[in-house]
Amino acid sequence: MDTISQAVASLRVGRGTVRRFGLTGSWGLRYSGLTGSGFHIVLRGTGWLLARDAPPVALAPGDIVLVTSGADHGLSATPRELAGLPPAVTAPAWTAGGSADFEFLCGAYRLDRGRPHPYLAALPDLLVLTPDPGGTAALRSIVQLLDDNATDTGPGAAVTRPAVLDLVLVTALRRWLDRRHADGPPAVGDPAVTAVLHTIHADPAARWTVTHLAATVGLSRAALTRRFTAQVGTPPMAYLTTWRLGSAARLLRESEASLAAIARQVGYSTEYAFANAFRRAYGTAPGRFRGAGRAG
Repeated sequence: MDTISQAVASLRVGRGTVRRFGLTGSWGLRYSGLTGSGFHIVLRGTGWLLARDAPPVALAPGDIVLVTSGADHGLSATPRELAGLPPAVTAPAWTAGGSADFEFLCGAYRLDRGRPHPYLAALPDLLVLTPDPGGTAALRSIVQLLDDNATDTGPGAAVTRPAVLDLVLVTALRRWLDRRHADGPPAVGDPAVTAVLHTIHADPAARWTVTHLAATVGLSRAALTRRFTAQVGTPPMAYLTTWRLGSAARLLRESEASLAAIARQVGYSTEYAFANAFRRAYGTAPGRFRGAGRAG
């Protein structure tokens, strides 16, 4: 899979939620404590996106706020300080058939274990996308699917919800990257680091070492480690471990493969070594992680 597909697929190990909100008057909500990725889509009215270390951003109908890796943020009727907003609640303040000053859809994958994919963590914390006129019709159809799913509790809802969440996330990421003519992992301007990332993604099960990875791009171990850490935010081997275990978590939730087979597929020589590494990263054994996903 390409990098965007891998990043979005990795989120499926979490719980997918979609809700519709409607707010009236001098409203404001603060979103914090999310481990995962999500978005807001403005349906009606105008408001402001608030962040801790950035100026307020005006929002209008059709705008999408992409929360790439769970950063604290807020939505408000007026520009104000993020710290002064009340925390968001899960129950909407507006019911179907009513009328509100500001209506929006909120969707997210919440990760009980692990962290957002390194690709998503490398993006800016908050991205605001205003639809292009030429793509309005297609986006409107996607938003309608999401809106329908927000209140759907019928048979098949558990399958359609992640599918629609994936569609929104992929569409938003594509448009953000298209506008920057970007290719490959974001926020990585070093060609050598980009090449190493693609090498890891192409064959995560290989017995990589820093020496081997450095040799693929003609660098010394020290130079690769320094440049990789500066660009990605973590050393090469730590990134490789995160990538392997994130892939394993997805396989545990989406496949019937044995633990031994998954261990080999993501680069661990024994099931025991894989289980120990997975437990350190996710706080639970692989078998229990799989069982919890099925129970959920």
